[in-house]
Amino acid sequence: MPKLDRYLFREFTQSFLATLIILLMVSVGGVMADLLGDVADGKVPARLLLSQLGLQFLNYMPYIIPLALMLGLLLAFSRLYRDSEMAVLTAAGIGPRRLLRPLLMLGVPVGGIVGLCSLWLGPWALRTAPTMLEHANRSLVVSGLDAGKFTVLSSGAVVYVSGLSPDGTGLSRVFMHRAKDGRIDVVTAKSGQMFFEGERNRYLRLDYGFRVEGPDGPGLDYRLIRYKANEVALPDRADTLDKDDPSLQPTSNLLGDARPAANAQLHARLTPPLLALAFALLTLPLSRSSPRQTRYGRVMLGFLAYLVGISLMFNGTQWLSEDKLPGLAGLWWLTLPLLAAAIWFYLRDGRPSRPRRRT
Repeated sequence: MPKLDRYLFREFTQSFLATLIILLMVSVGGVMADLLGDVADGKVPARLLLSQLGLQFLNYMPYIIPLALMLGLLLAFSRLYRDSEMAVLTAAGIGPRRLLRPLLMLGVPVGGIVGLCSLWLGPWALRTAPTMLEHANRSLVVSGLDAGKFTVLSSGAVVYVSGLSPDGTGLSRVFMHRAKDGRIDVVTAKSGQMFFEGERNRYLRLDYGFRVEGPDGPGLDYRLIRYKANEVALPDRADTLDKDDPSLQPTSNLLGDARPAANAQLHARLTPPLLALAFALLTLPLSRSSPRQTRYGRVMLGFLAYLVGISLMFNGTQWLSEDKLPGLAGLWWLTLPLLAAAIWFYLRDGRPSRPRRRT
């Protein structure tokens, strides 16, 4: 590899990785806030917080990586222009076409990673996350209850369990304390079992125990109940997609699916790697500036171009799923013109304009 290619490739890679790390740190806040809200509501077990966070990031990677690639290359080219290194390269006879090789050395592998996340890892993460939640919601162990420990549920109830069955659905010697509307409720049971009603409703049935209800403060209004069975509602499970939803299907299954939603999902997975390549080619024309010109104005222009492209992709996907666009058109009306414009601007970059005729 020539020394110039090694130098530029190192500059591009360092800038891209730094931008990607910053974007991931910014994105993790929003994703973590949503997951912590679901954990507080009891929809997602706390033990699955990190695994659900990783699976959601796999689904968001096809949109984060192209932005990091474009911003990283813009910052790298802007630094070369600011430090007059591009002027030196131009004076040495090195034009934009000579810079295409180090640019593609980074852009093509990153585009491949984007395609891998979009075509395979993202759908796999969408299928795996509900499966993990379904398994966890059927086990009291994963949901947070543990034998020999006091556990506070999202509803505010405090539960103590002496023993749990191997499958995590049965329990023995239960103590529960609840406080609501100025009343306290203490429940004991010899055994218990978790069961379901419908797809989301979970209940804990306590068998053979006592229930004491009274005021949370001074007073003598107490009631003692001896029961054979007592049912306690557990937090509802998180919303899950239908198993026939195209977003959960592998990409190979979408090729023979005639539904408009499946066609829209297929094109939504094919578009991100093409957009990443197009935005990478646009970075050199967008970053051209004089040594004294500010470097961040072009970065904001590139960011706005990315927002427009992603918004058109999302809107086009919705139009395809609603059958407002022909199925054969797909999202090619977005990717092919953008790629053609990116190649044209890249090849035209650095060429002197024709002199104007004076009358």
